[in-house]
Amino acid sequence: MAESETTEPSRARPALVVVNGISADAAQGTRGDKRGAAVSFSRSELNVIFNLYGAKVAQGEWRDYAIDFTPAKAVFSIFRRASEAPLYRIEKDPALGRRQGAYSVIAATGLVLRRGHDLSRVVRVLDPALRLVGAE
Repeated sequence: MAESETTEPSRARPALVVVNGISADAAQGTRGDKRGAAVSFSRSELNVIFNLYGAKVAQGEWRDYAIDFTPAKAVFSIFRRASEAPLYRIEKDPALGRRQGAYSVIAATGLVLRRGHDLSRVVRVLDPALRLVGAE
């Protein structure tokens, strides 16, 4: 090796990490992507949402859903029919987590029905408990 040649440290790729069948590169997007990983619902959050969704499907009120994961938020959209606009959207926005709460339920008109830190309490706005009406 001559004196004019310099040696650079080798830039080997780190070992591939696979979690739950998804590689770390796939979970974070492409290498060098500045946005980071997409926001998603956890398994316990999906259990809360699908328990409500299943009950409403059984009642015949809802028929279809869609889930969107973006770098900013995760959205669960609820449809009466697949060809229509969503009736409600359940959103998880971590940027609002410390302020108003990461979870919100939004109506088709864009009106925020409820927002908070606990998903199970937030989605209760879509399935209110039955109240006893007194006969007078």
